[in-house]
Amino acid sequence: MATSASAVLSKAVKQQYMDLPQGNKVQAMYIWIDGSGEGLRCKTRTLNYEPKSAQDFPEWNFDGSSTDQSEGSNSDMYLVPVTMFRDPFRKDPNKLILCEVLKYNRKPAETNLRHTCSKVMSMVEGQRPWFGMEQEYTLLGTDGHPFGWPSNGFPGPQGPYYCGVGADKAYGRDIVEAHYRACLYAGVDICGTNAEVMPAQWEFQVGPSEGINMGDHLWVARFILHRVCEDFGVVASFDPKPIPGNWNGAGCHTNFSTKEMREEGGLTAIEEAIERLAKRHTYHIRAYDPKGGLDNARRLTGHHETSSIHEFSAGVANRGASIRIPRAVGQEKKGYFEDRRPSANCDPYVVTESLVRTCLLKEEGDAPVEYK
Repeated sequence: MATSASAVLSKAVKQQYMDLPQGNKVQAMYIWIDGSGEGLRCKTRTLNYEPKSAQDFPEWNFDGSSTDQSEGSNSDMYLVPVTMFRDPFRKDPNKLILCEVLKYNRKPAETNLRHTCSKVMSMVEGQRPWFGMEQEYTLLGTDGHPFGWPSNGFPGPQGPYYCGVGADKAYGRDIVEAHYRACLYAGVDICGTNAEVMPAQWEFQVGPSEGINMGDHLWVARFILHRVCEDFGVVASFDPKPIPGNWNGAGCHTNFSTKEMREEGGLTAIEEAIERLAKRHTYHIRAYDPKGGLDNARRLTGHHETSSIHEFSAGVANRGASIRIPRAVGQEKKGYFEDRRPSANCDPYVVTESLVRTCLLKEEGDAPVEYK
């Protein structure tokens, strides 16, 4: 299987240098979302102190013409630090810092979808919106071939791989374990992981996270996954349908609740939210992948545990519905619901914002409301 050239470099030799003391200096890796709305970029600077919060980091800049975020004639973009994590690759006292991107005029870049999400979340913070996102992904060789699949053919049919164990069922567990531990070290709200239905496909779950934290923690979990895969020489793909045909696609099922939904009798609030979602299906489909629904059209076919992209549906314990109410929630009459429509490559800021707009701000129609 094709792996990257850097994966064969000696990690033992590298470790000799990583073990060197760094004095009172701190390496800060700045992370941001690029012009594709899906890719992540990063670069590092040295600080003369250890930051204790995001506010302790200086703003920085980068060449937006090289990330599809500006023209070369006016290319400087601002990196505004927003959320800090421990660095699991360089270790303490070094940091990862997630940043918003601003243009030359200090307005949010087109793919800085965090900016609006943060404002919307602040409008409903009294309702304590909690989210949990189930991020599916597929491990690929650098040639795009699924990790562990035969070079000239296909593995056995789906069935034994979901939550599977054994060399013939679980492909790439070393990467999954490394990613899980790195997220825990960093302080990401990772809460679980499992092998998925298609071989070489896995899932990790982030949450429960409140408000804007959901998007921050999922983006950094994705960044850490890309870095771990880089060390192993393979690629993590968030494509919603990486392999055409009779193979499961990859989603990012999103669990959502409010304080009212979690309390006694909360099922009534859940059902009211689902009624509002039913009337705004088109708006959510456009919000749930970076290409306005075109990516999800390959996945949401009504087959392989998905609903049809053209129809809205809801049900208890139904994995073929747009919205699933877990069986325990139906029995206890309180809890949360799961929106199964978001694609694996969705922007979590857009997904969580759209749920809040429809369910809590009670917006209607096919366009978001602009608030002053």
